Amino acid sequence: MFKRILISICTITLLLSGCSPMSAATQAPSSNLGSRDVVKNVTSQESSGLDSPSTGQNGDTMQRIVIKNASLDIIVAHADQSIDNIRKMTEEMGGFVVSAELIQLTLETGVEVPRGAITIRVPAERLDEALTRIKLETDLPVENEKISSQDVTSEYTDLQSRLRNLEATDTQLNKIMDGATKTEDVLMVYQELTRVREQIEVLKGQIQYYDQSARLSSISVNLIPKESILPITIGRWQPVGVARNAIQALINTLKVLVNILIVLVLLIIPVGLVIFVPLYFIWRGVARLRKRKKVAIQPTVDQSKN
Repeated sequence: MFKRILISICTITLLLSGCSPMSAATQAPSSNLGSRDVVKNVTSQESSGLDSPSTGQNGDTMQRIVIKNASLDIIVAHADQSIDNIRKMTEEMGGFVVSAELIQLTLETGVEVPRGAITIRVPAERLDEALTRIKLETDLPVENEKISSQDVTSEYTDLQSRLRNLEATDTQLNKIMDGATKTEDVLMVYQELTRVREQIEVLKGQIQYYDQSARLSSISVNLIPKESILPITIGRWQPVGVARNAIQALINTLKVLVNILIVLVLLIIPVGLVIFVPLYFIWRGVARLRKRKKVAIQPTVDQSKN
């Protein structure tokens, strides 16, 4: 009973302290998680009670954890060559290619041209340099460009705080495990250790994700073939554009006619047969009956006249 109470008190106390706002905002990154390059000199603010960035012993302020990503659409002459150039640039910068895709796009003229897409990760401090070098793949204005930033400093420090408290809980539970003598106590402590260690692994994975995302920025590039947007021009006349509009109008008209034909064959005609064929035979039957009655009545009328 004593050990149960002790375990409950230790666990609840440490977990509650890890979830407190003060501890989440004042904890420093753990040295064994490879995050020294991302967060430096995160010091305690308990003595000051201020919301401003804390200052360490060396006078350095807390480094913000910012995840930066970018995406852009550019028009290139040769998408396959541009993909190779971007891949080489990424390797030179110490990054890596996340995904690359190259497909054959068939133009309205029947010509096939390659269209590509590539996603890379480069060091965050070289994001602007990478974007500048990617834009050199085209001599036309960039079609679309987007850069997004996400500050995850608060989430990161909270994860660090929770991790350290869970590791402290793990240490205390190990000490209790060493002193436990009853099988029931050992099993109970083992179950609690398993649960705490699972949470520790989850937190380590989240911290590692933030580390990598903050250290390496993602860039998604859509490579549009130049042939697909540049029409043939004679003076100010663009025959390809006129022909394209005419063909598109013809296709739209044919679509409407085909849709009408499909509805007519598959819906209207069968429904008409089901409804009007019986009505036709009924009308024929009624007409025959009327004719017979008329023929039967005619002699009688003639006799009465005579």
